[in-house]
Amino acid sequence: MEKEKLIVNSENVGVRLDAYVADNINSLSRTMVKKLIEEGNISVNGKTQKVSYKVQENDEISVIVPEAKQLDLKAQDIPLEVVYEDKDIIVVNKPKGLVVHPANGNWDGTLVNAIMAICKDSLSGIGGEIRPGIVHRLDKDTSGLLIIAKNDVAHLNMSNQIKDRQVKKVYYALVRGVVSENEATINMPIARSTKDRKKMAVAKNGKEAITHFKVLERFNKYTLLEVKIDTGRTHQIRVHLSEIGHPVVGDEVYSNGKNEFGVKGQLLHAKSLDFKHPITGKEMHLESELPEEFENVLKQLHN
Repeated sequence: MEKEKLIVNSENVGVRLDAYVADNINSLSRTMVKKLIEEGNISVNGKTQKVSYKVQENDEISVIVPEAKQLDLKAQDIPLEVVYEDKDIIVVNKPKGLVVHPANGNWDGTLVNAIMAICKDSLSGIGGEIRPGIVHRLDKDTSGLLIIAKNDVAHLNMSNQIKDRQVKKVYYALVRGVVSENEATINMPIARSTKDRKKMAVAKNGKEAITHFKVLERFNKYTLLEVKIDTGRTHQIRVHLSEIGHPVVGDEVYSNGKNEFGVKGQLLHAKSLDFKHPITGKEMHLESELPEEFENVLKQLHN
């Protein structure tokens, strides 16, 4: 267990508690600080406060970081294509259909179980649990490149790169209909749907969401797009493309569920990643091949 004490000076008066602590303790991300506040591990002048509490001059902030718990998760030998690996990070080409995080009703057979088998003892303890450091996510039925941190320093650095929009992600998506523009930007806020809590939707009161796309190839009733995102909202690409009338082929949630080409789940693939190595600072560019199923559909369209 680690303990830290912070005294607020006049320059920081009015800053949110979570932001103040994250800015003053380099080993903690804003998300981790929020969790510590909610669990009662951060107090101000001996009292717990809300995440949004505005700090005052001479406030004494006490921060307790509990020891990371060993999670009772099984390492499982699930075949994974490793695109890059060193002592700090591992980048995999996640197959479609593989869930990233273990959760209720889904404690094994996930990407985390597979990574635990590869990493063995080299794992991050960030978030209070010793596990592979998943720094960004892909939906179960989205395939492609995913970065995993093997230690706390790499985890925090990669999380900050993603938060600061320094990680460039390029996706390929096959969508319904012939997209008329050669390239365009969709800037529509996204929030949880009020009609169905499992879905996201474009909403005026939602969080900013920006998606850029470029046409790679047009077919008779379909279009292959290259997609880049400035923000990482849940289901962002799928929601935005559906909203403009070009849902991703195979998307059973944001289209009318028509099963084209015998495909189950969306034809959306995280094709490339550009980022700085979290320890060396070296510029990294990684690419992955389209899954066989995606390639086969494109072959059908070419024929």
